[in-house]
Amino acid sequence: MKLALTADYHTHTPYSHGKGTVAENAARARELGLKQIGITDHGFAHLAFGLKRKAVPSLISECRAASRELGIDVLVGMEANILGEDGSTDMKESDYENFDLFVCGKHVLVAYASARDWWHYFGGNFTADKFRRKPPRALVERNTRAYIAMIRNNPVDILSHLGYLCPADAAEVAKCAADYGTYIELNSKKTHLSDEELYAVGRSGARFVVDSDAHSVDRVGDAKRVEEQLSRVDFPLDRIDNIDGRLPAFRFAEYKRRR
Repeated sequence: MKLALTADYHTHTPYSHGKGTVAENAARARELGLKQIGITDHGFAHLAFGLKRKAVPSLISECRAASRELGIDVLVGMEANILGEDGSTDMKESDYENFDLFVCGKHVLVAYASARDWWHYFGGNFTADKFRRKPPRALVERNTRAYIAMIRNNPVDILSHLGYLCPADAAEVAKCAADYGTYIELNSKKTHLSDEELYAVGRSGARFVVDSDAHSVDRVGDAKRVEEQLSRVDFPLDRIDNIDGRLPAFRFAEYKRRR
């Protein structure tokens, strides 16, 4: 199976720990014939690779310059972090005016919201992953609640790599995403949904985008891992909104228009 991507909404630059600059990522997207690219470096609370608030004006300037010079829509985005079970994120409402695209997911090295979240949300997931143990039911339920609260309480455009290092009831999360207009990402860098989970989320009513999660220029627009999985799974391709000339209707921009 070969997907014809219209856009790639998840790419990283040296503003976090990507290798390609904004201009280089955008140039590669244009070379591939994409209409849009999202520059989505890790959120402010990421302890190792987080975007610095003082760097935001420079990021905006580089994205706008790349748009003008290359003739491709370069979106100023962020891959925000879920900070705890309450679904809070490090993209605050005071930050909204600086960004075009709101991507959010679970990451490990994050300044979580509370000591309880450090213990339950970080510690539980870290232990389950490192010791390859079957995640306890209570952990799966906590993770599911965190994902759902994040979607309900924030105008998130795209939920990145659902379930990666954070086992959850993916179908329940996807149903919530369908209700609120948040896209579920099919991430081509990380194996994050099993074939069975992908089949279930495909029947949830949610809509989807395929993203590269590129940390280097050569991976911008790469959909190979997703293509391989979709070749095995009966999945509704008409619900993927960044292929075959389609572009998504994002929630974040609409939220800001209505404020």
